[in-house]
Amino acid sequence: MKKIVLLSIILFVGFACSSAVAKSEIKLETMACEMCATTIEDEISKLKGVVKVEIDEENKTGIFSYRTSVIDLATIEQAIAKLGYSANDTEADPAAYEALESCCQIGSK
Repeated sequence: MKKIVLLSIILFVGFACSSAVAKSEIKLETMACEMCATTIEDEISKLKGVVKVEIDEENKTGIFSYRTSVIDLATIEQAIAKLGYSANDTEADPAAYEALESCCQIGSK
């Protein structure tokens, strides 16, 4: 009986740790308009392990909640960069940036 209880505790703790959710803020300095915010929110929300995306257009930041056992912050930043936007110190993919609508390119307003 003690073994079953001990095993149950170990499994519970292991499961609880593996489903930990982190919350990170990402600077989105090249985000220029509402369409940019919607694109980032929609596309990053589709990534496996991402729980929630909150974009603050005015401050050009996003709060990203994600399961650390599934995805990490660097992967989220790379996914944003592939959309054509910078994410913290990760530069936007140049080809993806050029493919953005003109209103989504910095300095085009």
